[in-house]
Amino acid sequence: MCGIAGYFSPKNAPSPDVIRKMTQCIAHRGPDAEQFFTDDNVAFGHRRLSIIDLSAEANQPMISQDGKWVMMFNGEVYNFRELATQLPLKLRTTSDTEVMLELFAAHGPMAVEKFNGMFSIALYDRLKKELYLLRDRLGVKPLFYFESDGAWYFASEMKSLLTVSPVKEKLTLNHEAVSLYLQLGYIPEPMTIWNEIKKFPAGRMLHITTGACDWKTFWDAEEKISEHVICDPAEAKNELRRLLTSSVNLRMISDVPFGTFLSGGIDSSLVTAMAQSQSSVPVNTFTIGFREEKFNEATYARRIAQHLKTDHHEFILQYSDALQWCATAIDLYDEPLAESSAIPTLLVSDLARKYVKMILSGDGGDELFMGYGMYRWARRLQHPLIKRLRKPLAAGLSVLDSRYQRAGKLLDYDAAVQLPVHLFSQEQYLFTRQEAMRLLAGRFVPSSLSLPDATARNLSAAEKQSLFDLKFYLKDDLLVKVDRATMYHALECRTPFLDYRLVEFALNLDERLKMKQGELKLLPKLLLKELLPAELFDRPKWGFGIPLSQWLKKELRYLIDKYLSDEIVSDTGLLKREEVKSLKQQFFSGRHYLYNRLWNLIVLQRWCEKNLQ
Repeated sequence: MCGIAGYFSPKNAPSPDVIRKMTQCIAHRGPDAEQFFTDDNVAFGHRRLSIIDLSAEANQPMISQDGKWVMMFNGEVYNFRELATQLPLKLRTTSDTEVMLELFAAHGPMAVEKFNGMFSIALYDRLKKELYLLRDRLGVKPLFYFESDGAWYFASEMKSLLTVSPVKEKLTLNHEAVSLYLQLGYIPEPMTIWNEIKKFPAGRMLHITTGACDWKTFWDAEEKISEHVICDPAEAKNELRRLLTSSVNLRMISDVPFGTFLSGGIDSSLVTAMAQSQSSVPVNTFTIGFREEKFNEATYARRIAQHLKTDHHEFILQYSDALQWCATAIDLYDEPLAESSAIPTLLVSDLARKYVKMILSGDGGDELFMGYGMYRWARRLQHPLIKRLRKPLAAGLSVLDSRYQRAGKLLDYDAAVQLPVHLFSQEQYLFTRQEAMRLLAGRFVPSSLSLPDATARNLSAAEKQSLFDLKFYLKDDLLVKVDRATMYHALECRTPFLDYRLVEFALNLDERLKMKQGELKLLPKLLLKELLPAELFDRPKWGFGIPLSQWLKKELRYLIDKYLSDEIVSDTGLLKREEVKSLKQQFFSGRHYLYNRLWNLIVLQRWCEKNLQ
């Protein structure tokens, strides 16, 4: 787990000062070592967080034994020990890096198909003077790039690219990204907040030569959807147990202490139970609780930890802690991300880093096994009667209390917007497409975000929503939140649910084994009941939210007063002042459910103030 930065240009020799600046600003991702490689037209910079083979021989960039290839990467490949047996040469280290590099040397860049892990890779052919960039199947590890006149810059975080003058001088605001951000709270791949900087797509490889580039897909979720599904509950549960056991086992390989994030929910409890069952010593577990009882799952996490006999660590978050980390949580992502749970994620990462250097999380379980309420709504909205009457139903619900008003918003969608975008925006209490159009000062850009029309089998509305969340929400929001928060503290986070074998299994699981008669995440619950008493986890989903509505009225009120003031809104010029003023008035007059919209705008306005002045 590390940070990478690089530069490739057929015209100009790379400057050592440029690559050092790019690498230094992501030093938090790898405080253990810094190393560089330069050639006629390429420069690599690497910051290392040592997890496997702690020796200096395993530092990167690394040169293959035949001298042809140079590689650096951010992430881990978990099946490296198995892959090492396929190599005919004697390895110099016990690292996954060398195994990957020598497989590339033996089989070429498509050796990436053998890797089970999370990674962003830069691979350079010293003889042909060609560069390859690759990103893992699910996009767990980040990679950003900028290209101009044949020169390519790339890095693990966008802030690294912003240190380069030729990059920073050309940046213009991406209004389509802003329009989508208001609806989603994040900016989906390949867009960033800047038109000229892109997110490298997951499951892709880019081959760069002098004057040309070629994209290739080595994994795509849609292509893994089969014509037939697994319907038998016993078969499905056994396969889930086998795959998750294998995934957790691979992700426990480490030369440093590790633990798990334990929220008390289904996914983190499953991962923790699996890890503890395969460990000869108590596993470290970490959780964040809240003083406000409505948001506090720490009690459940504590009881699960006691049952599993883990070494449990707990921190109770108060508003003073939120105040301390609020600015960091907003600024950490280099572009707007309205994910308020970044605050507790930063804090639990800080807590965990005091004890361990690597952590397992339950991310991905909700998207794979339908753990969100929006999947119920996706199914409801496909009912012929509701589809026909949704507009009058929405109008009737709009005059009732806030709970019914929210349901009315879910029913009242524009035919021009993709339904998954609308359902997500309203599940998160964010802006509809029409509201975003009214809010932006004449700069709304319709979204090009969509799912493919055809797959091997026809997907239900709930399956389409789940696929949308896997491809966008999980990758461009939740995994981004966790990556930046953990790496800020030099803590590696591994995600067992995102083993590609498990993902392919879940994509071809009968929907009735995920959601049945309104019950969500059915199959993981059936498996977890074999490991824990049901009363410890069988309860409504809470998520990892903070009491943001309460805090914005009191302790965090200053954020509204500062960033949503008439003066700041006018200065940034992006939003209509009267619309922002109306939103604030509604919130303070009792429409508490609008808190996420206010947070969305606070994050956007703070970013604008810092970056567009």
